[in-house]
Amino acid sequence: MLDMFEDKLQGIKAKYGQDCLDRVAEMFDAGPEDRHPLQSGAKYIMKGLSTTPWLDIENMCELKPLVQRLEAVAPAIKEEVREAVRQKSSTLVNYEHYLGAQKDWSALYLYRNEKPKPEVQQVVPVTWDVFQNELRDWHCPLLEVHFSLLHPGAEIKPHSDLWNFTLNLQLAVDIPEAGCEITVANEPRNWQEGKCLIFDYSYEHHAHNHSDQNRICLLMDIWHPDLTAAEREALHIVFSEIRRLTGM
Repeated sequence: MLDMFEDKLQGIKAKYGQDCLDRVAEMFDAGPEDRHPLQSGAKYIMKGLSTTPWLDIENMCELKPLVQRLEAVAPAIKEEVREAVRQKSSTLVNYEHYLGAQKDWSALYLYRNEKPKPEVQQVVPVTWDVFQNELRDWHCPLLEVHFSLLHPGAEIKPHSDLWNFTLNLQLAVDIPEAGCEITVANEPRNWQEGKCLIFDYSYEHHAHNHSDQNRICLLMDIWHPDLTAAEREALHIVFSEIRRLTGM
């Protein structure tokens, strides 16, 4: 399949070597037998990326500056997004997943549709500063950065996301004392307010809020640390083009 984009990838190969995109090419050729059963709902699985459904942030040294900054400013992030909710900010909208939309699941986007949302800078300035600095080099521009608000009683049904070359980093911003849980590959966990967690969302996952308050997390789609610079560049080019052609 990469042959379709050869003219767009020649510069990457000239810069990094002719075999620098072998794993990307293999990903498009891999069949369903090459993946974990609980990744069956994902569309693309790249081999050679170290993964488990839940990942240990402590073992991901490259991410520590980002995680440390997020956790250090978590109280300020909580206050500014709570104020946005109190003020019923126009930046809060129904969350739209590629599988559909839910009225009991809202979002405040900092980045969406491959574009930043500068209008939110005045609404969540502390979060915006993290997005512009520590998060900048990790965020996958194919995907989003947003606050996810699960309203009381909300359920996110089991699903897998599209691929495994990005990971979902979450900062638990405003978490009810009980009734909230996220499960990845049949392993449930609770959010710990002010702390980050990270998982591979190509594995089936689901979540719920059975409390009487909003559950708010900051969700960040980040590149898998095992990707090379060449692979990042190529994946961005290829999937931007696939989206343009298919609307995926």
